[in-house]
Amino acid sequence: MNFSQELSNLKQNYLYRTRKISKNTQISINGKSLINFCSNDYLSLASHPQVKEAFKQGIDKFGVGASASHLISGHTATHQALEEALANYTGQEKALLFSTGYMANIGVFSALKDKLNWVLQDKFNHASLIDANHLIGLPLQRYLHNNLKSLKKKINKQTGQGLIVTENVFSMDGDQANIKGIEKIIEKTDTFLMQDDAHGFGVFKPIIPKNSIYMATLGKAAGTMGAFVAGNEDLIDFLIQKSRPYIYTTAIIPALCSATLKSLELIKEGEQNTKLLANIHYFQSLSKALNLPIKASNSAIQPLILGNNKKSINISKKLFSTGFHISAIRPPTVPKNTARLRITLSANHTQNQIKQLLIQLKYVI
Repeated sequence: MNFSQELSNLKQNYLYRTRKISKNTQISINGKSLINFCSNDYLSLASHPQVKEAFKQGIDKFGVGASASHLISGHTATHQALEEALANYTGQEKALLFSTGYMANIGVFSALKDKLNWVLQDKFNHASLIDANHLIGLPLQRYLHNNLKSLKKKINKQTGQGLIVTENVFSMDGDQANIKGIEKIIEKTDTFLMQDDAHGFGVFKPIIPKNSIYMATLGKAAGTMGAFVAGNEDLIDFLIQKSRPYIYTTAIIPALCSATLKSLELIKEGEQNTKLLANIHYFQSLSKALNLPIKASNSAIQPLILGNNKKSINISKKLFSTGFHISAIRPPTVPKNTARLRITLSANHTQNQIKQLLIQLKYVI
């Protein structure tokens, strides 16, 4: 196991990753103050005063940890309240909390392992969905990204019970799946749909076909931590019995549930969402005016595809020197030759910050 050589190879190919200590829209790295344009805190709720206060009150009431898994003694009244609130918000019969979105996706697949004959996944699906597919032992079959013709063609070759898996808002491109189109294709087949709405939850109203599986995370637009799966009552009860990551993991801390309940109230009020959508519109309009090659996206994710790993890193570093933090995203997170800057917008970004970023980006390119 020559880890040193492997790490050296990663560095030479501009694929070596490092961590940075950050904080919301304002970030400080090695003592340098920057504007953060790579956070998933889309609605700027992670530091919202009401969310922080709810978390503090939750700590006072429930303590720091859940101390056990949900099925032993870790399922508190606030866990139950959050699950009911999430089910209500998504229009589903029940919801089930998980510690992370990664665990939720693996948890669904682990429970369905003996129920499925085949799985079809969008080519741009998140790594957690791909890993979950591998873990249950079924071949990884993928249809062309967001291509309903490709999906329909591949479905026609399958037999038995199947699962279509897609993200809703795709994490690296910011585009959205055609959920209603997929629903129409599978409505007369022995197939059901699972969608990962990690990057859409809280920003867009969920579109959840009947008898499908809906997963979303709470560490992005909701600003806290954790994830949930929502669906009909039988599905959720089945997951409670069969999902190994759910059964054998300590429950998320109750205070986080208190904070997330407050986040959900703020999401429903819509003020932060209105601010975010205004920023997205302003970003896209100004990008076009400056003739910047940024892909069209109505989500918080705005990708600038550069192709070359070295170029992506160099532009990221130049922006860093001018006061903007935007990470360079490289393979294997994205396909080869599609290295990019993944710009993410939040509700608390000002139009002046967005304007200055785009001006600097135009200059650097």
